[in-house]
Amino acid sequence: MKTIKQLKKQQRLSVVPRRQNRAVASSRTNSRDDDPVQQRDRDGNPVSSAATTNRLNDQVQQLAEQLAQEIIAEQQQTQILARNGRTFTKFDTVNDVIDNQTETVTAGLWSNNVASLTTYFSSSTQTDSQRKYYVDVFNGDPATTGNECQFSIAYGHALGSGSDSQGQLNDSPSKAIYSQYRQLLLNPTDTRFTTAGSGSTDHIYVVNFKRNRLKERLDAGNFELPLASMSASLDSNATGSNVAVTGSGPVFTLIDDSSLNAQGTLGDSGRIYNIVSGSINSGVFNPTAPVYYGLAYPDYGTLILDGKMLDQQLNFQTNSGSSSEGNNHFRLFHSVSGSAGFTNPETADPYGFLARNSEKVTSTHYFVRIKNAEYNFSNNPSFTTGSDGLIQQSTFIGDPKVYITTVGLYSNQQELLAVAKLSKPLLKSFQREALIRVKLDF
Repeated sequence: MKTIKQLKKQQRLSVVPRRQNRAVASSRTNSRDDDPVQQRDRDGNPVSSAATTNRLNDQVQQLAEQLAQEIIAEQQQTQILARNGRTFTKFDTVNDVIDNQTETVTAGLWSNNVASLTTYFSSSTQTDSQRKYYVDVFNGDPATTGNECQFSIAYGHALGSGSDSQGQLNDSPSKAIYSQYRQLLLNPTDTRFTTAGSGSTDHIYVVNFKRNRLKERLDAGNFELPLASMSASLDSNATGSNVAVTGSGPVFTLIDDSSLNAQGTLGDSGRIYNIVSGSINSGVFNPTAPVYYGLAYPDYGTLILDGKMLDQQLNFQTNSGSSSEGNNHFRLFHSVSGSAGFTNPETADPYGFLARNSEKVTSTHYFVRIKNAEYNFSNNPSFTTGSDGLIQQSTFIGDPKVYITTVGLYSNQQELLAVAKLSKPLLKSFQREALIRVKLDF
């Protein structure tokens, strides 16, 4: 303020407008004849020499620089005080926030993000009516807490064969299953599933992954379905005790052919891949002439297995009798569960159903930049004395130390929107700065 007052006292050079009365100008001239600085022209206007103008300009420049230094010093002091007592910092949206970052995340599809399933239990809680259509497969005894349904198995026949229609063939469970997946996965003009193994097929076996485990899609190229060959002696009803796998194997492993055709075939149901004989470790067996077993629909989390191929290659002996209760879906269940009794020579472990899910995650990254003079004090009551508010620890006077454990993200209305926890406390002092990246997934 002192500097501003000094500037106001400085003499000013001006020009009196010519329209003013000459007598008034003459009077002013006469009254200032004794002023050694001011000289006037014939019209009474003040005239200054170059030396006088330069001297005044220098004085103004010096005072302006002094004023600027005082303003900067005040701003710096304000910033120091603000940093020392700061409780929040606004993000620089240009440099501190990066949004719309997309990445693909994969994880094991089974419970607890496990990628291999080797135990299989059917649910006794399913009603008799439900079991005619499908069987739910659990990772353990369904009666035990913590065991959950992992996938379901069903059998479908375009004409309703292989299930008891009770006099109404068109309403048989097998036809209902075939029609359901035809409407879900095929183009509207298609009436049959067509595979590279046997062409158009009337009967199919279905593996349907649970949606909550699937996330967005089945991770193409990262599933391996083990199937054990079935015994030569089978009951017409697959729930019978004679439905079992052969004691000597072999075990077939099925994968998709995404390694040969990364994009697959695009249909109304999204990407479509062929299911072929192979393994994740070794790839497609005989890639020049693969053995085709069905179709994979990763976007729907569904595997369609060709019934003809399972009969030919694994001796399923599917019951395709008219109005005959075959419960064929249990044949696939026994084949999958029975494979766990054999050792995989590639891994020296029991054969397991391998599968991973996949999803695209959009993220926003917030870079929390903490400078040395910021957030060195705590609002914790133990930090200060309760009586006078002084710092409790004498060693903290002039050199306080705190530990950062949590970052809170707030809206402009000071609403807490998200909380980020550090894996371990982060030491903060006047000698330490920190950069914390907070990632929000959507």
